[in-house]
Amino acid sequence: MSGVPPALACRGLVKRYGDLTAVDGLDLTVEQGECFGLLGPNGAGKTTTVEILEGLLPATAGEVEVLGGTWARDEARLRPRIGITLQETHFPDKAKVREVLELFRSFYPSGPAPGHAMEVVALTEKAESYVKDLSGGQRQRLSVACALVGEPEVLFLDEPTTGLDPQSRRAIWDVVGRFRTDGGTVLLTTHYMEEAERLCDRVAIVDRGRVIALGTPARLVAELGADDVVELNCGELPSADLIAALAALPGVRAARASGATLRLTAVDLHRVLPAILDVLRGSRTTFDDLRTHHPTLEDVFVARTGRHLRDG
Repeated sequence: MSGVPPALACRGLVKRYGDLTAVDGLDLTVEQGECFGLLGPNGAGKTTTVEILEGLLPATAGEVEVLGGTWARDEARLRPRIGITLQETHFPDKAKVREVLELFRSFYPSGPAPGHAMEVVALTEKAESYVKDLSGGQRQRLSVACALVGEPEVLFLDEPTTGLDPQSRRAIWDVVGRFRTDGGTVLLTTHYMEEAERLCDRVAIVDRGRVIALGTPARLVAELGADDVVELNCGELPSADLIAALAALPGVRAARASGATLRLTAVDLHRVLPAILDVLRGSRTTFDDLRTHHPTLEDVFVARTGRHLRDG
């Protein structure tokens, strides 16, 4: 909308720790009402970027704007307007769920009652339970409730579902969906591709502190130009000649090896797969596993870097 500033923006963002550059000239814009995902492996700079946007870390260089303001000039105005869920939040074991939410609610000038926040994250039945008796998923839902209890305009979620079972993960997704329905903005870091593809309007794939791909999940996947991905676990490291021969096949868009694993992106799989097997037989290359799947954001990352999102 014309005249409406973005919810979040950074330009030329840099963060160094001595000789280590964690964020390297990063540019991002998150529009109001958008769910924006930051994807990348551990050590890519996602959490550092988020903590700078949250006003928890100073940048070494670059500019940051939050809801049209800056942390240096407008912290008192901005702090009540954001909610934060960290990768890991520690609550007192002997505090009750209701007590934790009452405490966090007291930090803000306005917002929903703790009872409503518990209802939103499906913790009403645990109101009088001690934190130490909660499951991992329930603790994470409590962390999200604490981020929501001040009625924020922007919600930061840093790896909110890591380590959770599928049911707990989907419960968090439902909370995010309701927050967005009410007009909220979300900045999400994750390495779960299903999570990003389901929740995010746009994603930025980050590697070594830089954005290497930016767009909607559907557009980034479509840019691979492939209908399927073929993975083969070979008994030995594939040769350069074999990789080149596979890449030259009609219908194969790209071929690369990661260790003993061959990875090909392809179209018309029913036609190209027999040709792939013929090349393998001709080179006397054996394999003990063959899998195919439709392309995902994980495949986008592999195509750009040669590594997997879960690689360290």
